[in-house]
Amino acid sequence: MFATLRVIVLVAAAFAISAQAETHTVTFTNLCGTGTPLLKANGVTLSTGGAYTSNGPLSGAIAYLDVGCGDNGEGCTMVETTLVNPTTAGSGSSTDITLISPHSFSVTTGFGYYNGCDGAGADCTSASCSTAFHSDGDTGVQVACQTDNVNLAITFCD
Repeated sequence: MFATLRVIVLVAAAFAISAQAETHTVTFTNLCGTGTPLLKANGVTLSTGGAYTSNGPLSGAIAYLDVGCGDNGEGCTMVETTLVNPTTAGSGSSTDITLISPHSFSVTTGFGYYNGCDGAGADCTSASCSTAFHSDGDTGVQVACQTDNVNLAITFCD
């Protein structure tokens, strides 16, 4: 009986741990008819257009539609994101669009959170859009989300 109870406790503990595991998914919609959506982190390509799920935080990732961009999105509109479950107020996910050189406007780009913070996001439809970083001081364009396991949808040419 002790062995059976021990197995039940171990299974319940494993289930509880897996139920609390942090995950984040990034999806792409490319309506441009050209280019390849890319998601990268630390110089590693994580996705070439398919949905990518991170088992744990996704920190310092970049996404862009490769229409002749450089290896890190140079010359293109770029989305920067960190998706992480908040541990204290203000420590959760943050996403933005950047046009800071060497990045520049290439295609209409937008993002939005889902599975939490639904409706929070930004769109950049021109080189002068007010929703993107144009200089380091434009911190007001960052879109935060304080929800566990939030996901991100990125759209090009909407």
